[in-house]
Amino acid sequence: MEIIIQVLILFIIINGILKLSFWKWWQTVIFGVICAAFVVWAQQYAIVQSKTQLHDYLSNRHALQDMAVLITIESAICLAFCFAALMDMFGKKKKHWVRLLYWYPSLLLFPVLFYILTQTIFSLSGIDFNTIAYAIAGITLVIIPTASYGIKFLLPEKELRLEVHFLVSLFVAVLGLLTTVNGNVTYAAVKEPLNIKAVFYSIVLFVLLFAIGYLWNRYKWKFRKGFKGIKKIK
Repeated sequence: MEIIIQVLILFIIINGILKLSFWKWWQTVIFGVICAAFVVWAQQYAIVQSKTQLHDYLSNRHALQDMAVLITIESAICLAFCFAALMDMFGKKKKHWVRLLYWYPSLLLFPVLFYILTQTIFSLSGIDFNTIAYAIAGITLVIIPTASYGIKFLLPEKELRLEVHFLVSLFVAVLGLLTTVNGNVTYAAVKEPLNIKAVFYSIVLFVLLFAIGYLWNRYKWKFRKGFKGIKKIK
């Protein structure tokens, strides 16, 4: 379970950087300053945490379900942003509430930064807590605007970045739902013998629909030309 959560954290960071790549450089710098200040502020709460507390929290199914709800909501906001950006690119007029999607950063980055801070404190025992917090804050301040600019440099096409942002948001939503499983299955699968007749009918239906679609795609222009010719004769 911890491996899934760590992969989820990685993709939350990637998704947040992708969203920030649609901002201007000075906006990403301001957000980086806010994230760095959050790390310094959260240091007082991170030092009182313990590995046992975090492990119990990550093993608590109800807590994971609450976390999955937040992840799903943020993924839905990211998906809505992708559709709104596409509408803007095609020249459709944006509504006022849609503009809020452009200014919404990835708020899940803040709990992710808190998790990284606590794990770093656990790993670097013996080092001053303030030193660790300021080091992570400095790294955060540099990485957030630099990574967002790097994404924009590597993927200059806005359409491609939107597509990647859309796919990563879907992946984050799926991973968020997987974290609620935690080794438990709510509905057990029902065992039944293989229905050969149903499988055969499914294959026949697929082949039939595929053939209809193929023939229509190949001869639709001839049908349209013939229909227009009949209209002209009339």
